[in-house]
Amino acid sequence: MSIGIEDVKLHFLLSIFFCFGINGVFATGRRLNTAESSPSRGIHHVPERNPFNPRDSGSVLFNVKSFGARADGRTDDSKAFRAAWKAACRSAGIVNLIIPKGEYLIGPTKFTGPCQNVSSLTIEVKGYLKASADLSKYDSSADWIEFGRVEGLTLTGGGTFDGEGVKAWPYNKCPVTSRCKLLPTNIKFVAMNKTVVRGITSVNSKFFHIAVVECNYFKGSKLKISAPPNSPNTDGIHIERSSFVYFSRSHIGTGDDCVSIGQGNSQVTITSITCGPGHGISVGSLGKYRNEGDVSGLVVRDCTMRETSNGIRIKTWANSPGSSAATNMTFENIVMNNVTNPIIIDQAYCPFESCAFKAPSRVRLRDIYFKNIRGTSSSAVAVMLECSRGIPCENVYLQDVHLDLAGGGHAHATSSSYR
Repeated sequence: MSIGIEDVKLHFLLSIFFCFGINGVFATGRRLNTAESSPSRGIHHVPERNPFNPRDSGSVLFNVKSFGARADGRTDDSKAFRAAWKAACRSAGIVNLIIPKGEYLIGPTKFTGPCQNVSSLTIEVKGYLKASADLSKYDSSADWIEFGRVEGLTLTGGGTFDGEGVKAWPYNKCPVTSRCKLLPTNIKFVAMNKTVVRGITSVNSKFFHIAVVECNYFKGSKLKISAPPNSPNTDGIHIERSSFVYFSRSHIGTGDDCVSIGQGNSQVTITSITCGPGHGISVGSLGKYRNEGDVSGLVVRDCTMRETSNGIRIKTWANSPGSSAATNMTFENIVMNNVTNPIIIDQAYCPFESCAFKAPSRVRLRDIYFKNIRGTSSSAVAVMLECSRGIPCENVYLQDVHLDLAGGGHAHATSSSYR
């Protein structure tokens, strides 16, 4: 069954919502230390610390320049960075690693733990880090900067991570074929616990800007992420198989999703994000691989979309090799400013020119709430709910939705359950 709602101006005020269920669509109402200076370690005052580690005793400090970093923008400083990290990670107590102002050329580098005797580790990036543009330096599994298996890390300082993606983007074939080599992500966090990322900038990543994978208790705020609108797969923040993740007060403008919520996540909150340009905030894509984890407890609130191709999007693949679910998700107080697809559920997602849909998506969508979403749509169809014909959506609510067609006129909503 396909249900169309024609010539409906989306003024869903007075707590009016749609509920999309098994049987179709119905409407109803309703403290800080400054250590003494040390010529060997470049002691520096560190103004911020990880709130997950409240202890505040004396700290040990390391400076990458004390390990040979030139910061001239031409010399490869990767070895100096690795040596500084090794010393910091082998230290004890509260540790601070300083990257002073300057331009650092860095190849693919891993900062890996566990740092057994470290209670908290702060990396203060003041400088401008520039990635090697030579793709031959990155093996098939290498990202640019990777942090792994560290507890109590804080990354802060106001510095910049420049992925030098302009020279790499022409080699990205992922937008046209699934048989493609993934390019390096700018900053990747893997199996981290109690992490804080605050006040850093990521520009022109070759692939994703920030990826959070298998992490718990992760907080990101005051981030600036940018890449041109035509840069492929430059997602601002990608989250996968992680729990208790919180991102807030950030500006993201890329060539892909500003934030993408992948499979296996729970208790993720995205708040006060300004997105644009880009593809909006997305759940998915889901259902492409076997044994994907469920998504639950997602909250997206107080965000603004500016001239993005999508606003809030949930996307799942057809022909799913396994079953999974995305449930208990709330999108609330979102402003759409000239957005092409403000609200979209697409359970026949296909990023390529064509896809063969042999079977419907096996990702179950249930208990999804769109509340107080307002602004303008650049397309006549402001709300599109295309659910799986095999597992129809259950309990999808639209409450206080007010979307006008940019330039005047009427916006429409369409939905289909295939039952």
